[in-house]
Amino acid sequence: MRFAPTQINMIRLLLVLLLGSSVVSAQDQPDNWFTDLAEAQAYARQHQGQILMVFAGSDWCKPCMTFKKDILESTDFVSYSKAQLAILYLDFPARKKNRLSRAQTEHNEALAEKFNPQGIFPKIVLITPEGVKLKLLEFKNQQPEHFITTVKQSIQ
Repeated sequence: MRFAPTQINMIRLLLVLLLGSSVVSAQDQPDNWFTDLAEAQAYARQHQGQILMVFAGSDWCKPCMTFKKDILESTDFVSYSKAQLAILYLDFPARKKNRLSRAQTEHNEALAEKFNPQGIFPKIVLITPEGVKLKLLEFKNQQPEHFITTVKQSIQ
């Protein structure tokens, strides 16, 4: 089978787009995001920072989705947090298709028993790498700059 030059160019373009999109999706999660407490603690110790523990319901809690999109994934917050915070994202999905592994579910539930026994979502807790609670932070649909200021004040 022979391809015309325009077909070859289209195939090349398609390959570049496909490969490029996989690179972008691999970079979606910043390197300071974790789902495991021990990994978050190691990162926080290494960077002499704190841990921002986020209890979220990614597929059912609208304020959780808004917090993730508007704050955690904002360029300002990502830039600020890389040097200051380990983000420990503890998800409690409701839909079967989003179900976590048994080990991850048990891990998240154990941390919820200690830091979120009331089951409030989203619940945002700033802790030390040793697990000492520094402050409970609230998301009130504020802009990333305002949330960053609140975090900075809580760390000092």
